[in-house]
Amino acid sequence: MSLAEKNFDLRELHKLEGHTDRVWCVSWKPGTGVGGVPAVLASCSGDKTVRIWEQNLATGSFECKAVLDETHTRTVRSCAWSPSGKMLATASFDATTALWEQDGDDYQCISTIEGHENEVKSVAWNASSTLLATCGRDKTVWLWEIMPGNECECLGVLTGHTQDVKMVQFHPNLDVIFSCSYDNSIKVWTDDHDDDWMCVQTLDETNNGHTSTVWALSFNATGDKMVTCSDDLTLKIWRAPGLERMQCGDGYAPWRHICTLSGYHDRTIFSVNWSRRDGIIASGAADDAIRLFAADGDEDEDKDKEEEEEGEDVLYDGPKYHLLLKKDKAHDMDVNCVQWQLPEVFHPSFPEKMLLASASDDGTIKIWELTSEAGLGEPTQ
Repeated sequence: MSLAEKNFDLRELHKLEGHTDRVWCVSWKPGTGVGGVPAVLASCSGDKTVRIWEQNLATGSFECKAVLDETHTRTVRSCAWSPSGKMLATASFDATTALWEQDGDDYQCISTIEGHENEVKSVAWNASSTLLATCGRDKTVWLWEIMPGNECECLGVLTGHTQDVKMVQFHPNLDVIFSCSYDNSIKVWTDDHDDDWMCVQTLDETNNGHTSTVWALSFNATGDKMVTCSDDLTLKIWRAPGLERMQCGDGYAPWRHICTLSGYHDRTIFSVNWSRRDGIIASGAADDAIRLFAADGDEDEDKDKEEEEEGEDVLYDGPKYHLLLKKDKAHDMDVNCVQWQLPEVFHPSFPEKMLLASASDDGTIKIWELTSEAGLGEPTQ
């Protein structure tokens, strides 16, 4: 049965309260929420703090286990667990990025990274947890290597954006960086193998890109598709055949626009996250709403077409995407972040529940369960 034929519901399970200002970002800790390990979630806020939430296995409720409040002096805008789950990175308007490690029941700041001129807007890890990328209001992306002893070495400052950089992300499988900006563009950065990072592609209005600020991006399970969201009230789907060539140093720039979703939010779309389980896209916006989308048709057939066209300069009529579910009034104010919970390592006891966390200007985090009368099916690997 296709996703389009299933009757979905997004049910609120928990409302997490404790922050005293808007909540900007949430991040699920990898390796938790499976195999009897309780799910762990980090959140960050305009109240200058980071909170660590842990699920009680007996009751299912989430409890605040730690408040990290002694390092950042301004809004904490972004938080991200390393894929290994060993470290948490937090980015702040105080122009610093902090690295945290768990120490018993508490968390210790093990390193503070400085370099940006002003507000740091986003932080992201590569797949091996050895590289960290940050971006900010100074229009730059900084790349850091995490050295032994938790020392951080700057590998490069990537310039090219003409306005604030809102988000930075690594590709899920490759050391390729993606950044999106107030200048309406997404930039793709790769290493030329001489330790120099360069922009190999800019996705903007000239190639069917966004016409206003690009706030966020996310990848599908295999990393050959990307979704972006914008102040122009649209989500755009991009695809990239022959992606492995991006690290060959030949400037290969494969990303092409295949689909635009419009008319589903009536205010700025701040967040988008692509589930690695069923391929469902979640979006959150300033209209206080959450929307879920999925692809029409056969993804395997779509992949076959991409392989046939690899290297050809043709317009690909890829899969269309449809609305699965509307959740109006998901929060009382803007939805700043949506994030699917999914362990990084697939486990025989993969959780039946598919959880989504959302963060809002109303100061709360909500945990939602996606349910279907026909079941959710097996994870995408």
